[in-house]
Amino acid sequence: MSYGDPSRYITRLYVEEQCRDLPYAREIIKRSNLPLTVIEERQSPVIDGVYPENLTRGKHHLLLCRNRGRFFKPCPGTREYRCCDYQVLNIGMNCPMDCVYCILQAYLNNPWLSFFVNIDDLFRELDEALTAEPARFFRIGTGEFTDSLALDRLTGLSRHLVHFISRRKNAVLELKTKSAVIDNLAGLEHGGRTVVAWSLNSPAIMAAEEIRTASLDERLAAAARCAGWGYRLAFHFDPIIRHDGWREGYRETIRRLFNAVAGEDIAWISLGALRFLPALKATATGRFPASRFFYAEFVDGLDHKSRYFRGQRLEMYKFIADELSRYLSDKTCLYFCMENDAVWREVFGFTPAERGGLPAMLDQAVKP
Repeated sequence: MSYGDPSRYITRLYVEEQCRDLPYAREIIKRSNLPLTVIEERQSPVIDGVYPENLTRGKHHLLLCRNRGRFFKPCPGTREYRCCDYQVLNIGMNCPMDCVYCILQAYLNNPWLSFFVNIDDLFRELDEALTAEPARFFRIGTGEFTDSLALDRLTGLSRHLVHFISRRKNAVLELKTKSAVIDNLAGLEHGGRTVVAWSLNSPAIMAAEEIRTASLDERLAAAARCAGWGYRLAFHFDPIIRHDGWREGYRETIRRLFNAVAGEDIAWISLGALRFLPALKATATGRFPASRFFYAEFVDGLDHKSRYFRGQRLEMYKFIADELSRYLSDKTCLYFCMENDAVWREVFGFTPAERGGLPAMLDQAVKP
């Protein structure tokens, strides 16, 4: 079943008592029209069962709370592989969608969704960071610990973020999603400083392993609408998963992508083969026993994640890169997420250092 708007899966709303009277929290509560429970600070919603078995039930429950840590941090990449110097803006934890391969299953320890409503602190912290380094260019994303737009019908956060970033000359915002929730982006003066991005996969993987997400047609139709509103687009083929008919599947997705949007509208496309912490396999196969891709043969990477053997990764990367090359614009940056120089050299014929480094390549794709 397709969930173009996965926030409709949420059936109960909670708010911490100290956040209840924040104007932004009141706005979300009014908009949601959901049963509301007020809880004390640091109190938790009560979800029957134990984690992770109760994760499916927990995704019905959304907690509005205060972020007591930092909002703005560098992406937790690893030095063993080429990192893009992405900056993460943490807007909440967990996601109403339920992808079988999602690392959050092994990273989190509670089943409900959390969304941070002390956005005055968020924007103060972000303002201080961007002002402190005016000569530095920041690429900022909100999709590290949750989906950027899956809850946006309820939260409306995208409008606040797009407005803020439109006035900043040294930053660009990427909103990355598997949903089709884009109505709040219509009519905004974004100044070309927001990139709207979608994760894509083979149709077979999207149908079987990406639960409560928008269909491929819904994602591409949303992308076409955003392009019509003047937004730059991005797409992420990550994780690329070996499965029966993978060549035909990824070829079909690429063909449909470029039938829907013009290559000139795409700022960047990333490629990343399936990789996962060992703890994820036990959690995911327990929750989704019908999924089989975790039982392939893997090798331990330098980052201690399980990866396909290098030869298998190269085979998939070369095929997908060749298919993309039929349509790509010269303006689009095609890159690897967390791969080494040897893979870059063998697939693309160069290393990021020869083009000024991966961060510079991505910056160039979106700088005015």
